[in-house]
Amino acid sequence: MKLWLDGGLRDIESARVSVLDHGLTVGDGVFETVKAIDGRPFALTRHLERLARSAHGLGLPEPDLDEVRRACAAVLAANPMPLGRLRITYTGGLSPLGSDRGEHGPTLVVALGETSRRADSTAAITVPWTRNERGALTGLKTTSYAENVVALARAREQGATEALFANTVGQLCEGTGSNVFVVLDGEIHTPPIASGCLAGITRALTVEWTGAKETDLPLDVLERAQEIFLTSTLRDVQAVHRVDARELPGTPGPVTAKAMRIFDERSGDDLDP
Repeated sequence: MKLWLDGGLRDIESARVSVLDHGLTVGDGVFETVKAIDGRPFALTRHLERLARSAHGLGLPEPDLDEVRRACAAVLAANPMPLGRLRITYTGGLSPLGSDRGEHGPTLVVALGETSRRADSTAAITVPWTRNERGALTGLKTTSYAENVVALARAREQGATEALFANTVGQLCEGTGSNVFVVLDGEIHTPPIASGCLAGITRALTVEWTGAKETDLPLDVLERAQEIFLTSTLRDVQAVHRVDARELPGTPGPVTAKAMRIFDERSGDDLDP
């Protein structure tokens, strides 16, 4: 396995990042996960645009997106596989201990791991912790992910693959690594970006391609929605057959099944929409 580290391909056994890298010591970094199909990345332009937005929001130097593209192409060529998870990580780099950044410049890592197609449906739970829709990191895809690790571990304990959060005012927000959609009276709704959720790439494409509405939704909408589904880079559109103790029979429902079909067709027609 080869990965890209600061300017070139390295063997995974010899690739090293400093133990004083700010991404390690304080979680000062941003990242993107990109689906790769037979060595070709999906929606890479959108992912790189979001990487740049996240870096700007964190106050990191603007990433050289041409270099990131070269890195992605090199890693994909060096590690052929049918379906991969391409991970782009961009951190504050070598820094003193503490929150201040150093002068050495950022670290760029691009790596690839093999994955498999997700199941058509899954289970999710709600968790008692909230997303802060007014926080400094709201809307940024940062490496400060420990909150998601804790929530996802609880989901796994309960036989689910995702945990869903409300925000501080009790509105449905997002999952640990996904956006959430609900079907009400035949119409698709998803929380707006103002709820504090990440502006997911798959979320945006699903809204564009299905006409889903961005709507403020209370968390208890999960108790009455006719259908529920999740979107993310590796889930694409995935139906939810259980939330907490509530079973949703007939999953995927007709609206979700149509959304799944539309996404498969449209994403297959254009790998960089």
